[in-house]
Amino acid sequence: MDAIRFPPPPRSDRAEALRREVRAFLAEALADMPPRRRIESWMGFDPAFSRKLGERGWIGMTWPKAYGGEARSAAERYVVLEELLAVGAPVAAHWIAARQSGPLILAHGSEAQKSRLLPLIAAGELYVCIGMSEPDAGSDLASVRTRAEPTADGYRVNGTKLWTTNAHRSHFMILLCRTGPGTGREGLSQLLVDLATPGIRINPIEDMAGQRHFNEVVFEDVLLAPTALIGEEGRGWAQAMAELSLERSGPERFLSTYPLLAELVHILGGQPSEAAAAAVGRLAAHLVTLRHLSRSVAAMIDEGEDPALQAALVKDLGASFEQEIAEVARSVAAVEPSMAASSEFSAALAYALLSAPSFSLRGGTREILRGIIARGLGLR
Repeated sequence: MDAIRFPPPPRSDRAEALRREVRAFLAEALADMPPRRRIESWMGFDPAFSRKLGERGWIGMTWPKAYGGEARSAAERYVVLEELLAVGAPVAAHWIAARQSGPLILAHGSEAQKSRLLPLIAAGELYVCIGMSEPDAGSDLASVRTRAEPTADGYRVNGTKLWTTNAHRSHFMILLCRTGPGTGREGLSQLLVDLATPGIRINPIEDMAGQRHFNEVVFEDVLLAPTALIGEEGRGWAQAMAELSLERSGPERFLSTYPLLAELVHILGGQPSEAAAAAVGRLAAHLVTLRHLSRSVAAMIDEGEDPALQAALVKDLGASFEQEIAEVARSVAAVEPSMAASSEFSAALAYALLSAPSFSLRGGTREILRGIIARGLGLR
């Protein structure tokens, strides 16, 4: 069972010192943020707050200083991420760019792409969305149909991407598309797309909570220069899979509804019922376990390993945990959930319940993840 090992993450005194610094900053910066805003967690969009983090060097922390980073450890970066999520900080503006787009460009991008984009991402001033999912394809990325036909001057792109988070607010997209012949995983590449390019139409998709995070992005004869290519042509599948490992293993995969859990403990008070205490205790035990697993994956990535299997496990277990928090809160608290309620807990609970179904979809459906796990264990 070496394939599913989760080695203990190393302890870092520097990381724990940084934790105290981050907590002090957040206590002041978010002092007036109500629970109904905190529950939005990493979907909360606040460009000014992202810039404040960039000024402190807390975005792109592990990147080389030449590209706007701080050359700090993965442990230090992890501390910042979990402290931000634990208090429901509004980090959506820079989150995807810092979590996966920046590392992808750092690993596979040209020198021009790195020099131009990474410092802006690290400053919290440049936002990126991910163009993977498509209509009628679900989470089956191998069935991507968006095509970038090579031309004398670069590429001509036609196709549609769906469920693209914050496309309407982003400056660039990392586009997974077909640039060559073949089907399935063959012939896929990743292109860097300036979303101000002519021929791109972004249509909103409203979620059940009445908010607009998702979008449909339509490409109609969009012309891109050859410099839009990230990495090697035809290597898009391998690059995208490495990128998804970064997306699936972070603390946002089990802390999305943590602010609701913290608020639940607050309203239950010092003498909860036996059933409520047992339910919260079980959630706390799951939280400790998931945190260990996630920190272990972060450490493996820092060591240059490719823990795709472990990341899929963390994502699958984390999604179930996040959904369970909302259900437990509804069952043990005598509060009617309502987005329009004056009660902060009621509004936060309603948002969590409406958002919870998406937790087992984003970053790969439960079925896709369990297929990855089964293959990793040699079961299929």
